[in-house]
Amino acid sequence: MLLIILTIGLALSMDTFSLALSLGTLNLSKKNIIFFPLIVGIFHFLLPLISRYIGNFILSINHNKLLGFIFLILFIKLFLELRKKEELNLNINILSLIILALSVSLDSFTTGLGLSSITNSKYLPSIIFLLESSFFTFLGLIIGKCANSSLGKIANYFGLFLLLMLSIVHLFK
Repeated sequence: MLLIILTIGLALSMDTFSLALSLGTLNLSKKNIIFFPLIVGIFHFLLPLISRYIGNFILSINHNKLLGFIFLILFIKLFLELRKKEELNLNINILSLIILALSVSLDSFTTGLGLSSITNSKYLPSIIFLLESSFFTFLGLIIGKCANSSLGKIANYFGLFLLLMLSIVHLFK
């Protein structure tokens, strides 16, 4: 059971890792590098708990399309900013980070609906999801930041490419 929950947590963390790689290339402040993984982790903790109580009508919502559109809008915004400026140096605000964190955490919400068939524990899966998603988000931000400092503008375009791929994957799931 624990191995299954760890594997689910790892799978849920891959979107956050990919997004964090992209965000890491944007020269986020140290405060945001700490804040974003924490808020992603909190959403990955809360959403499975909430979904256990809400029920099956949530399954009718296509969260992949919503997530795809959010990534596509972010890609377009960042691409236009990159075209305007020689050096991409955006200050992404806290509200943007919260919306992004929520968008990449929607998978954990729908996952929570089926967790009762795997385990009776309400909190263990959420704690594991919190830890794994926070870790992989932080790791993605650090790798993206390192890529940006060593590769410069190429890393910015790589980050944009990742966002575009994430949007396409989620729009056509």
